[in-house]
Amino acid sequence: MPDDKITVSGFPFEDVYGPQDLDGFDPATSLGAPGEFPYTRGPYPTMYRGRPWTMRQYAGFSTAEESNERYKYLLAQGTTGLSVAFDLPTQMGYDSSAEIADGEVGKVGVAIDTVEDMKVLFDGIPLDEVSTSMTINAPASLLLLMYQIAGEEQGVEPAKLRGTIQNDVLKEYIARGTYIFPPAPSLRIISDTFAYCAETLPSFNTISISGYHMGEAGATPVQEVAFTLADGIAYVQAAVDAGLDVDRFAPRLSFFFVSRSTFLEEVAKFRAARRMWATIMRDRFGATDPKSMMLRFHTQTAGVQLTAQQPEVNLVRVTVQALAAALGGTQSLHTNSFDEALALPTEKSARLALRTQQVLAHETDVTASVDPLAGSYLIESLTDTIEQQAQEYLDRIDEMGGAVAAVEEGYQKSEIERAAYELAKAIDSGEQVVVGVNRYQMDEDVQPDLQRVEESIRQGQIDAIDRVKRERDQAGVDAALDAVRAAAEGRDNMLLPMGDALRRRATLQEVCDVLRGVYGGYIPHDTF
Repeated sequence: MPDDKITVSGFPFEDVYGPQDLDGFDPATSLGAPGEFPYTRGPYPTMYRGRPWTMRQYAGFSTAEESNERYKYLLAQGTTGLSVAFDLPTQMGYDSSAEIADGEVGKVGVAIDTVEDMKVLFDGIPLDEVSTSMTINAPASLLLLMYQIAGEEQGVEPAKLRGTIQNDVLKEYIARGTYIFPPAPSLRIISDTFAYCAETLPSFNTISISGYHMGEAGATPVQEVAFTLADGIAYVQAAVDAGLDVDRFAPRLSFFFVSRSTFLEEVAKFRAARRMWATIMRDRFGATDPKSMMLRFHTQTAGVQLTAQQPEVNLVRVTVQALAAALGGTQSLHTNSFDEALALPTEKSARLALRTQQVLAHETDVTASVDPLAGSYLIESLTDTIEQQAQEYLDRIDEMGGAVAAVEEGYQKSEIERAAYELAKAIDSGEQVVVGVNRYQMDEDVQPDLQRVEESIRQGQIDAIDRVKRERDQAGVDAALDAVRAAAEGRDNMLLPMGDALRRRATLQEVCDVLRGVYGGYIPHDTF
């Protein structure tokens, strides 16, 4: 942080914390017991004493075959959950054969064009025995349906499938950019997904409301909490407005946060977010099911804090960040590989990242007691301050008409850009120390072994698409796509006809193009 007496969020650290910093603090109402409202101390009574967090490794590159090999390797090394990275064409709803996909196929994740690719991706991996997280947003419902179909064709009933789809489009307008449709129809698709999963995929988390990418774009911890919860409010409101019972869908909502190297503030951030969400769900939406009030979240260590200089030092950064996530009460965790500032992780670097989690879980006493930092004068004071300042942001967004209206005004994006600019200035001036970058530099730069993706894989994907199209019943596909169009233009749940189209081997882009024809694209507000 720029000054060792100032938090990343911009409020001061005291030299010493004591009872005077918790004036009016009531443990019974501010903390409660673990597993009880307001869930400050964690959503479950025993937390890691029963079992540690789910250890995920975010992976996916090149072809489905190569990614499948990496998943099997990670499972053999002790990973307890899979986390799928998709390439940019897939994230944007384009097939690998699309002209716009040239140069991007398989680069930042795996290319998935049809159900056949999804089947290959999980070949030999029993889908009723693993939990799968999928980092996909605008076309999330389609990738979820492909996963369901792959499971069914593997012999697994939909009710036995477990995992999470990110499905958080609002943060794409704010911080990331892989949106397809305007906000209103995007929220309609998300609400349809909530309803569909409540009936068909009851063990799947229907959304992972993500502050991670806002943090990576430069948001402070306070902004990360506030803007993430504001998006969550918008999703819940959209679903309620669509006629869904809050206690029917809310238990399957999940969240996704970043964990930075600023250890103390990060622990407090996680605790404040849990307390705020519990109150929002109870008081704003009238939720009565305790599971509706629990903020369960996945954490990823801070990719933006990885350095290309002296990359081995990233192992230290990731360890500190992972420890903050564990002591903050995360439900699952991905630890970044030390070489990710340079290229996709190698098997060795991915294994080291996983081993970091395993050492924390099995060789330290982090899991020996629930919420061991509770009652710390500093932690509780930071938690209170983060909550207060995040609430001020939420009040401002409410005054603007909610998260969608604020997105269309460019509000969150401009606030994050301002914070990112201040941090960049502090790093450039040396006020914010980054080891190996602006202090403790080395003349020599040792290059690790790097993972590379071949450009030739695109042709293989195109050939696979052509093969699927030759073998499918084209008349059946056309009829199914017409049904998707009718549902999009009407009020029926779109996932039913979309699932039928994908079963008939329509491609990802074919379905997305139907929706583009109905809803159009989206031009964001210019914040510059």
